[in-house]
Amino acid sequence: MSLPEGYTVRRLQESDFKRGVLDVLTALTTVGDLSELQFNNIVTKWDCLTLMNGKPIYNPVVIINDQDQVVATGMIFIEEKLIHTGGLVGHIEDIAVRNDQQGKKLGKFLIEELKTIGQKAGVYKIILDCDPKNEGFYEKCGFKNAGIEMQYRL
Repeated sequence: MSLPEGYTVRRLQESDFKRGVLDVLTALTTVGDLSELQFNNIVTKWDCLTLMNGKPIYNPVVIINDQDQVVATGMIFIEEKLIHTGGLVGHIEDIAVRNDQQGKKLGKFLIEELKTIGQKAGVYKIILDCDPKNEGFYEKCGFKNAGIEMQYRL
């Protein structure tokens, strides 16, 4: 699967604050009032946290269009477990495509990119939570319903 012409994919950078990454995330959920300094501190922290063999724990990815704007974003973070002989699990989070860019298969491309990152990291499974209305999309990306998400909000 390839991106449409004029689009590129890469790791999230501090400069993506000005390229609209937070606006893209509003297609998914409430972002809040995150300052550029807060954003940069989080990205720096993600860049510094690595797992075994120098592989990053946090793998935020963005898709940029030919106007140098972020149009889609997602992340896989890698968790080292005590079970499965210290195995690794990938968690896909925060998949969002800017509203005016939906229908171009950017979300599917993001998922495939994140699955590849997980595979290269050596995970034994990749999991994600989603809204029931998005279940069909994730099934098309190869995921299967594996239970019920529970939460306790503070």
